[in-house]
Amino acid sequence: MSNPILQFGTSRFLQAHVDFFVAEATRHDPSKALGRITVVQSTSNAQSRARIDALRASSVYPVRIRGRRGDATIDVTVQCDAITEALNATDDWPTLRERVRRDVKVIVSNTGDTGYVRFEDDIARSLGENSVPRGFPAKLAALLHDRFIAGAEPMTLLPCELVSRNGDTLRDLVIGIAKEWRADEAFIQYLQRDCIWVNSLVDRIVSEPIHPVGAIAEPYALWAIERQPGMVLPCEHKDIVLTDNLAHYERLKLLLLNLGHTMLAELWLADQADADTNVRDAMRNERWRITLESTWRDEVLPVFDALGEHDAAHAYLVDVRDRFENPFLDHRLSDIARNHAEKKQRRFKPAVELARELDLNIEQRRLVSALS
Repeated sequence: MSNPILQFGTSRFLQAHVDFFVAEATRHDPSKALGRITVVQSTSNAQSRARIDALRASSVYPVRIRGRRGDATIDVTVQCDAITEALNATDDWPTLRERVRRDVKVIVSNTGDTGYVRFEDDIARSLGENSVPRGFPAKLAALLHDRFIAGAEPMTLLPCELVSRNGDTLRDLVIGIAKEWRADEAFIQYLQRDCIWVNSLVDRIVSEPIHPVGAIAEPYALWAIERQPGMVLPCEHKDIVLTDNLAHYERLKLLLLNLGHTMLAELWLADQADADTNVRDAMRNERWRITLESTWRDEVLPVFDALGEHDAAHAYLVDVRDRFENPFLDHRLSDIARNHAEKKQRRFKPAVELARELDLNIEQRRLVSALS
């Protein structure tokens, strides 16, 4: 077994995004993919364990792509076979350590909301212990130390967590833990200067799991990766974009897709509408649709125009409308409305602040009212 891609996380998102990309690239042209994937369950979650067991029983799983693209309805199933090894970090720690010392060239991750937590019992450890660290950053610090001691070449790390500057953030967490463990300066320099920590943005709605392993996803997909010298990618794919301006893609997603979702949730809450209302239902509500379209047109798109991003924003918004009207997606506004006040600050406030910074003479009445 010699898989060059190591993946932390078993989520349906990764199955329908990174793993799907690698499977498609391999199928179309094996030279476009780095190789196969070893996936690692890094928590004690029972559902993750079930997926690991299923992948061990059969490395092939379905991804069903369902949705709209323009006037066309898409409903196709793709059999994915990029994962050929499935490990549990606790049970298979010696094997995992050996993989990182020897075989791996790229690490990808999507470890969920608590993936970047630093646990006190991890900080209390010492470098070189054989026991398994609890948190993902601590696991990574221990594994990279193994690789450093073995003299293996530095690797590329591509976190997919929805954290701003996720590569920089994960690097700083791992270096912080290594310093807590009183690692020598050579290892700190290896982490800081030699390993390549890549910032990236993922964008795809993966709406449902297929049990025991597999996923249902929308047609739209994007993996925007900030270009860095020497980085190694898992594959080449039409939905992977290399960019020197990752902030541009972050703005599109935040101020059009995410802001649009939260504006619909704002209208749903104000009307105390039915608990089962989903995004597609909201787009069919004439008053809500008019309010959303007016917000995009009058309060958000002028910001992109002033930034010189008119064409990109309008093109992205065409995709967003298709995604919001997906006939197969039950994306409930009750779910979107969780932590609503905090989401409004993250999704509405940047549009208002950017308009002020750019000295735009626009009212932004709906956004300002929602924030107040």
